[in-house]
Amino acid sequence: MKLLYYPGCTLKTSAKNLEKTAIAVTKALGHELVEMKDWNCCGVVSSLTSDDLMRHLAPLRNLIHVEDEGENKVTTLCDMCCNTLKQTNLRVKEKPEDLKTLNAFMDRENDYKGTVSVLHFLEFLRDEIGFDTLKKKVKNPLKGIKIMPYYGCMLLRPREVSIDDPEEPTVLSDLLRSLGAETVDNPFKIECCGSYNTVEQKEIVSRRAHRITSFALDQGADAIVLSCPLCRFNLDMRGKEAEKLFKGYKQIPVYYYTQLIAVSLGLDHSVYGFDQHVVDPTLLLKKKGILESRRIKI
Repeated sequence: MKLLYYPGCTLKTSAKNLEKTAIAVTKALGHELVEMKDWNCCGVVSSLTSDDLMRHLAPLRNLIHVEDEGENKVTTLCDMCCNTLKQTNLRVKEKPEDLKTLNAFMDRENDYKGTVSVLHFLEFLRDEIGFDTLKKKVKNPLKGIKIMPYYGCMLLRPREVSIDDPEEPTVLSDLLRSLGAETVDNPFKIECCGSYNTVEQKEIVSRRAHRITSFALDQGADAIVLSCPLCRFNLDMRGKEAEKLFKGYKQIPVYYYTQLIAVSLGLDHSVYGFDQHVVDPTLLLKKKGILESRRIKI
């Protein structure tokens, strides 16, 4: 089965490893991610005005182009892209007058008919593949690793577009257990990573990363797994920088869930993209005997 796929900007730059592993995993599961022919930035930065209809133009244009390709479903990987597309889709379906205004403004595009469903890749794995099916395909179980799932904000808020329970999500922990890992709960799993403060307020984000990771360490976690490119950057890069702020603190590795699926399915190491991380993700996997040292190019 072919799945129309909206990548967004970050997966073509700093999160290439999220995209590459997802494409490889999808193929290994007997499906194919097919990139949209004509897409633009999802327009994730929210407007600060009360009349914010204009900010829905960018995501709506993407939804129009899904319909232009004759599809009624689009799969996303980036949490922010997914959230943005889902919120716009919900708004124009609930407010026909807003849709009428937006369609009229984009007079060079076809009108959006409201037929598209936006799906996060985690929803595809959970609801269409099924974690029980995924478990049967595992070749390298993640035995002996304790992992803290981290959700951040965009997968779960607002409730109307959440892919799971906003207060007690389980999709990542359920996924990890199907791969053979042990999971560690954390009350900070749904707190913000610091988001765009990372641009000008780096120390604030480093302290946030330290707070999130420290509790995981107290619970014996070996690593963190997540799905958002910005969260990965903040917990990985800014978390590493937090080592300079807190004596004796050591940042643990941060993985995309797609990377761990790729490892578990026994896919070639060339798709992992571990070299894009600041804290080396391979050391833990070698230590636990999940990856052979000779197979991994650091």
